[in-house]
Formats: sequence, C-alpha cells, structure tokens
Amino acid sequence: MTSRNAERGTGNGLTPIDGGIRLTVHVQPRASRTEIDGQYGDALKIRLAAPPVDGAANEALVRFLAEVLARPRAAVRLTAGAGSRRKTVEVAGIGATDAARKLGLGGSADRG
Repeated sequence: MTSRNAERGTGNGLTPIDGGIRLTVHVQPRASRTEIDGQYGDALKIRLAAPPVDGAANEALVRFLAEVLARPRAAVRLTAGAGSRRKTVEVAGIGATDAARKLGLGGSADRG
C-alpha cells in the first residue's frame, strides 16, 4: 500500500487521526429524510433533509454525525467543503473501529 493510500484510511471515507477520525462525505441536500446512504466512491454518502441554503445543510450534517457517533456537537467539525457536496469532517474523541461500527461501514480502520 502506498503512503497516499495509507493516508486515506480504509477507502470507505473514514481515516483515523490523532484524537479521533476524519470523514470524507458526499452530501445530498434536500432529501426526503436525513440518513446514511452507503458509499459514493471513496466517500460516505449522507442524505440530508436540509436545503443547501445559509449553511443549513452543513449544520444538519454536523448535528446528524454528532448524534450517530454519540459525540457532542462541539466534537464534530467541518474542516473542508463548506460550499461543496464533498466535505471533510473531523470528529474528536472516537476511535475508527467504533466510528465504523456506528456508521454501518463494512470495514474497520487500523486503529480503534
């Protein structure tokens, strides 16, 4: 495995980082309901009921991930892609294995 692939983690959008995890997500705003909808390439696809207006979808994403991962909202931080469907989110205080289980991902990452 090359170092670039190792940096990407498991290929399911989840990468272990110091103190938590990094998620690459593909967001579909204005969905009928908010839910995890499997994989989208190397990202986790999340459907959001919120519209992509005035940051509503970003706030809904942070709130949803905090709930699913049982972390406080302050532990979930949007780090890239605020104006894009492809976003990077960091979550503090959770291991990759626990996060993969809670997100319903088939594989697990190297650290838990």
